[in-house]
Amino acid sequence: MNILFIMYDQLRFDYLSCAGHPHLHTPNFDRVAAGGVRFTNAYVQSPVCGSSRMSFYTGRYPSSHGAQWNGFPLRVGEQTMGDHLRKLGMGCWLIGKTHMKADAEGMERLGLAPDSLIGARQAECGFDAWIRDDGLWGQGPDGFYDAKRSPYNEYLKAKGYDGENPWADYANAGIEDGEIASGWMFANADKPANIREEDSETPWLTGETIRFIERADGPWCAHVSYIKPHWPYIVPAPYHAMYGPNHVPAATRHQMERDDPHPVLAAYQSNRIASAFQRDDVRDKVIPAYMGLIRQCDDQLGRLLDYLERTGRMDDTMIVLTSDHGDYLGDHWLGEKDMFHQPAVKIPMIIRDPRARADATRGTTCDALVEAIDLAATFIEAAGGEVPSHIVEGRSLQPWLDGETPGTPDWRDVAISEYDYSVTPMCTALGLDSRDARMFMVFDGRWKLIHFEGGFRPMLFDLDTDPDEFRDLAKAPGHEAEIARLYESLARWGRRMSQRVTRSDADIAAMRGRSARKGILPFLVDGSEVPEDLTEKYRGPVRQTHLGTD
Repeated sequence: MNILFIMYDQLRFDYLSCAGHPHLHTPNFDRVAAGGVRFTNAYVQSPVCGSSRMSFYTGRYPSSHGAQWNGFPLRVGEQTMGDHLRKLGMGCWLIGKTHMKADAEGMERLGLAPDSLIGARQAECGFDAWIRDDGLWGQGPDGFYDAKRSPYNEYLKAKGYDGENPWADYANAGIEDGEIASGWMFANADKPANIREEDSETPWLTGETIRFIERADGPWCAHVSYIKPHWPYIVPAPYHAMYGPNHVPAATRHQMERDDPHPVLAAYQSNRIASAFQRDDVRDKVIPAYMGLIRQCDDQLGRLLDYLERTGRMDDTMIVLTSDHGDYLGDHWLGEKDMFHQPAVKIPMIIRDPRARADATRGTTCDALVEAIDLAATFIEAAGGEVPSHIVEGRSLQPWLDGETPGTPDWRDVAISEYDYSVTPMCTALGLDSRDARMFMVFDGRWKLIHFEGGFRPMLFDLDTDPDEFRDLAKAPGHEAEIARLYESLARWGRRMSQRVTRSDADIAAMRGRSARKGILPFLVDGSEVPEDLTEKYRGPVRQTHLGTD
């Protein structure tokens, strides 16, 4: 079996028609959901691109793998799904974005050449790269944001788009009065991108995916990682005009969220992205463009599904659809991601297993608490392996796909997410030491606790009585028991065994007593305490006497 692991960047869990969106029709996402399982309570391990992706790829929490924000390198030697799957005879390929930052210092220390096979895999998060393009080719006075060469820009140049950076000049810009109308400015979000639709980013990456599958040899896992619907929020025709302000939902926000808010929440509500999304005119332009980008993603998913059906590959390919985090879009007086309300930390996750063992669950939903790190474990099991639980902290979702219902303690009772915001302006605004600019979410399916380092009080939400997460119950007395219970869950998680990755429990069991069989026998009184065969090498007639000799 093959695995098609598709990730969309910044796709909200509720912006799909199968998830109940009132206006956005996504027939191809729905098509996969109809043939598989849609997980309705899936959460990322960090609400920011780089850290979240490193958790997907390693199957480990950010505090375990250490790459806790964008640009934080994943240390050399950290095992990823590519390492696990290749041991099982399955290739693991990247097509698109990873947001991976290589540990160049560690590679140099160990003498790993970047152009060697192992060096390249270390630099590409354990994948073999079919084509990598992280998709943000910003350019300013100090040069490009991403110093690597852009395969997509090279593609556009070959198609006749001129200039040094057609990604910015055409794919992510419109036209106004003969001038470039950059997608970086929200005011231009309602304009069509100045590019032929078939040449835009999402169709380009779909074409690369089909080209990979046509040439792939042997079992494979292909991580197809789209940059959209991530900003810049601008989309080519006809998608730019499919939705308008009449399709924009009212922002999920309440004045009580701004009355004596938690200091960290207040800092985020005051930043530039939040200030922009608090404006209705911004939301009225950006959200229709965001919806258009999702609709284009859905159409390209349909193109890919049609190809798989036409070539018979639907019968031997597991399909996974998910996102690295969501997008506030003005909810809770916020924009982007970075905190733990549902629009940011909850993600879509749909899995279609083609095997007969999953027939009973096709077209169903599962409301178990699922974490992004569970996919690495699921892929290992799907490839025929046993999940190395001393390394991979996620749990295989295969039982849920097969119609089994693992219960506590076999399944988790809380989902955990972490966020290190030490490099952000909010850390500076709050006067925090970088080590204290951290927060943690503990969610049990009803109660959500958010803990903040730095001496701040926690936040608490009851999603049964307050599904919109307006009322921070930790502001006042009355919920001490729930806070204490969730803090104990966080403490238990914090005590987990996460760094003993070179020895499994089975290895440790096999090691017990092994030294005695190698002749290490300390603390014996007369030797009768152990089996005779252990002392055999230390018994017998004296062969030479050296006592009292010169």
